Amino acid sequence: MNLKIRKCTLEDLGLLQDISVETFNETFKDQNSPENMKAYLERAFNLNQLEKEICNSSSEFYFIYFNGEIAGYLKVNTHDAQTELMGNDSLEIERIYIKGIYQKHGLGKFLLNKAMEIALERNKKSVWLGVWERNENAIAFYKKRGFVQTGTHSFYMGDEEQKDFIMTKTCIEH
Repeated sequence: MNLKIRKCTLEDLGLLQDISVETFNETFKDQNSPENMKAYLERAFNLNQLEKEICNSSSEFYFIYFNGEIAGYLKVNTHDAQTELMGNDSLEIERIYIKGIYQKHGLGKFLLNKAMEIALERNKKSVWLGVWERNENAIAFYKKRGFVQTGTHSFYMGDEEQKDFIMTKTCIEH
């Protein structure tokens, strides 16, 4: 198994859009209405929105490659790019998206470790994320890696309000 990670640039915008739509759709289409999925995908992953995010100096995207094939990506946020006001001592993992065919190969753990490395490099005290309350696999994954639920926030899928658990982990240097 050959894993590589590469920071995304503006030139990757089309590829970022493709993998965002593919992975989000794979993960959530069966639990949401087609109308709400379409509305969310068009709002969250249109090229203008992704360009704004990739150009924000407080956000970073990283592609992960599995045996030379793009398999997913990580998005982290600091400072005012965080989706909740968590302060400058926190780093948000906004997305760990892995294509279905590459799941269960340790890629999510690899990207999570990358996020923790970034947090330590930047002297962050904690890492946090939001995970849909019905995404039991993801919740179990984060709990196994030391994240605990510290709150909730609303997430809108089209016009439907859903609840995300906010999960947090304290950064500890090794």
